[in-house]
Amino acid sequence: MPEISVILPCRNAEPWLPECIASLESQTMADFEVVAVNDRSEDEPAAILFQWASRDSRVRVLDPHGSAPSCAGAPATGIVAALQAATAAARAPLLARMDADDVAEPDRFDLQRNFLAARRDLAACGTAVRLFPRSEVGQGYERYECWLNGRTDREDLWHDLFVECPIAHPTLMIRRSVLEALGGYRDAGWPEDYDLVLRMYAAGMRAENLPATLLRWRVRGDRHSLVSGRYSAEAFRRCKVHFLKEVFLPPDRPVVVWGAGKVGKPLARELLRQGIPVEAFVDLDARKIGQEIHGAPVLDPDGFVRLFAREHPYVLAAVGSPGAREEIRGTLDAMNCHEIDDYRVCA
Repeated sequence: MPEISVILPCRNAEPWLPECIASLESQTMADFEVVAVNDRSEDEPAAILFQWASRDSRVRVLDPHGSAPSCAGAPATGIVAALQAATAAARAPLLARMDADDVAEPDRFDLQRNFLAARRDLAACGTAVRLFPRSEVGQGYERYECWLNGRTDREDLWHDLFVECPIAHPTLMIRRSVLEALGGYRDAGWPEDYDLVLRMYAAGMRAENLPATLLRWRVRGDRHSLVSGRYSAEAFRRCKVHFLKEVFLPPDRPVVVWGAGKVGKPLARELLRQGIPVEAFVDLDARKIGQEIHGAPVLDPDGFVRLFAREHPYVLAAVGSPGAREEIRGTLDAMNCHEIDDYRVCA
């Protein structure tokens, strides 16, 4: 039995698949298998995959919509079904995600395997990433890369769990036993990777990111995460609020949204849609203070201090401007509020 099963869904990645394959063949650790799924590609990656399997016995190809003799499993219809098919066919105790257009550094599997072997308290780990080609990486991507690569320990991931998915999915290595205990990948209508990480944390499990940059993550205009509604801002909000409501919000405390702008107001709408009333908003914009949004008053920080003393609400910080996250944390910490216990950052 191999130590690692690499879960490799392939969709419309024919131009980049050879580079991905070369990076897997160059791993310093050899004891792994690859379970590749041809996920309804409009190009022709199947031939490349079967050629690879013919020369490397570690590679198995699931091509449910093809006619090749190596077909296996139920027909895969989309990324979640492809991941489900691949994980069902995987045999190793560790499962490593990889996308067919990305490039793994040679020591990726070695370092992640050793890290999880030494850290039995962790359910999974990711790594830092390098977005490429750099000509396609604008300021927004650079900020995201910097944020993601700064989430390196348990507290970083725990505190920023509702900002964004704090583990780059193509870098994920997870214990098979953990994935099975969580029920595997599921299609909930929002990002399957974020859903998995939130379920993991809801179950009391934890993860870390290795600070080493072990994956080159390709930026593509037609990347599934950019064109599918599953990964829209609205879908992320639905996912966040679902888990906040079901697991992470204290049931006996009113909710205040810190931020009455383009991030806070949509979050409040989704909270209300899922049955969570908003007690108040907090904002610094004098034009908004004193108004009502969705029936809740907009307070300045002094008004919030009085409300907090009186009702002890739980705060969801939702301001997306650069530096706002740390500024809000500083304000709340100075009030002797404790992150997680009294507030969470959601943007």
